[in-house]
Amino acid sequence: MNKQKLELRFRELSQILVNDINKDGFWTGKLSSSALGVAVTIAAFHFHSSEQHKQEIQLGFTWLKNNINTDGSYGDTSESMGNTSTSLLVYAALNLYSHQDASLKQLQAQIAVYLLQNNIDINSNRVANAILEHYQKDYTFSVPILTLCALCGIPEKDAFKKIPHLPFELALMPRKIYRLLNLSVVSYAIPALIAVGIVIFKKKKSGRLAKWIRSSAEKKALRILHKSMPSSGGFLEAIPLTAFVSLSLTNAGYGNTDVVKKGIVFLKRMQREDGGFPIDVDLSTWVTSLSIKALGHKKEEVLNSGQKEKLIAHLKSVQNKTIHPFNGTSPGGWGWTNFSGSAPDGDDTPGAILALLQLAPHHTIADEVLVGGDWLLKLQNNDGGFPTFSKGWGKLPFDQSCADLTGHAFLAIVTILHHFHGKLSKKQIRDYMRSLDKSIKYLQKKQREDGAWLPLWFGNQHTPTHENPVYGTARVLSYLNDAKELSISHQNLTKTIQSLCVKAEQFLTEVQNKDGSWGGDKNITGTIEETALSVAALQTGKYKAQCDKGLEWLDVYYRENGLVSAPIGLYFASLWYDEKMYPLTAYLDAVVRSLRK
Repeated sequence: MNKQKLELRFRELSQILVNDINKDGFWTGKLSSSALGVAVTIAAFHFHSSEQHKQEIQLGFTWLKNNINTDGSYGDTSESMGNTSTSLLVYAALNLYSHQDASLKQLQAQIAVYLLQNNIDINSNRVANAILEHYQKDYTFSVPILTLCALCGIPEKDAFKKIPHLPFELALMPRKIYRLLNLSVVSYAIPALIAVGIVIFKKKKSGRLAKWIRSSAEKKALRILHKSMPSSGGFLEAIPLTAFVSLSLTNAGYGNTDVVKKGIVFLKRMQREDGGFPIDVDLSTWVTSLSIKALGHKKEEVLNSGQKEKLIAHLKSVQNKTIHPFNGTSPGGWGWTNFSGSAPDGDDTPGAILALLQLAPHHTIADEVLVGGDWLLKLQNNDGGFPTFSKGWGKLPFDQSCADLTGHAFLAIVTILHHFHGKLSKKQIRDYMRSLDKSIKYLQKKQREDGAWLPLWFGNQHTPTHENPVYGTARVLSYLNDAKELSISHQNLTKTIQSLCVKAEQFLTEVQNKDGSWGGDKNITGTIEETALSVAALQTGKYKAQCDKGLEWLDVYYRENGLVSAPIGLYFASLWYDEKMYPLTAYLDAVVRSLRK
């Protein structure tokens, strides 16, 4: 595309972006509705009070009727292919009312056909085997899924017999040693460990010793759960997690506790007009930092001084300023949303740091940025990579270091060094440089032979393994390219970065589709997100032909379809979502970077 066409597209996209700023001066976005969220919340409402929540339950069933796939399945979004876990949860929720509603019975019959085609007979004890085999050693989702099924009467006999116990008594141990306990759930899911663990204990036989230990631990574990609950009522602002906790405690005899009462109020507030529920309340911090990043060097053409001041104030206000009650992390990090259930993480923190540095006079944000930088240093794992929430949790993939977060943290630290070098002590400079060195060694180790990196939180539904090397590679490459533009007084580091970038560029050019687009991997249907991210990453001047071809594809696709978001997010254990601002921010970033050349 020529510069004039790019300028016109920039104006159009940036106007859409500005129009999406909320009344408080930042971006909220909109997550896709989730069949899993609907099913689990219907069950939570039913067990709490089927009469009191009758309207919300019926509205949820209406959403489910309107969003079933043609093969009788449910996916994680309305645009997702079906999967057995979500379909099974919907079947279970329907089972609470199908005996009195013929339309729900018919819906169940459709799902049952799909499940049977996927080797799950809902009337047999193979239900537990199939789910446990799918999730393997990670009980984060498998045990709550099976618990919900059992509570809904699936299968009818001995439903709890094959469900593994969750050792909720381990929650009584000091938080700092959780990572040493070899837990079978991810760090994110301690509330589920407690609540689901307690209801399984109540419903399933235990040995004498285990029964004594768990009986004595029960009330103490509930107190820990209560202390970790945010004022919003939503654990991590997540609908499925909060619903699993609420329905489990209700069935364990704790329906009158504040945890359940506040959780139910949170869930009712989250239901949409059409009956759907998102996976989480929103990703406001993340989409705000993406929006600022996308505007790049042209932000002054789009944002006035008042808008910038509001954005700066908002980002400063949502930085964590105390020891976080959920996971005990130190002050300085940012979570994904401004709501109280958010926990600081290794992607939003560098995103917020970079956004502030892009928007504000640096002397006005030095305290926030430097505390955020120190928080990142504390998060870095011994392998040199950065995890999402907690250092040292390495048993399950969710908690391990990953390339895309490491690249993001690397850029944030390089940028801090570049702008604040004169204000840092010699020790701080050494610590930052040591972190950078470890990060690059990690990225070097994790780069595949073909030049690709795999992300943790972002997959592609259409690749055979559901991995997304295009997303991971494009993100890391962009971070490294941006870092190269800043001064790094380390010759070997610079050489290694250049070597990594060359291999990553080769990968992206080799997997570009013939039509100019990029999907999650070679020969995968293109999306706005993956194509735009790839174009942005390749803006070094050497790949003009590939970038132009990608921009032409984006232009045609956008004119024909608009800003269609794709299920590109991978959440928890293969739980998909899409976000309406992803295609907008990715496309705008690609256009702005193209105009800079």
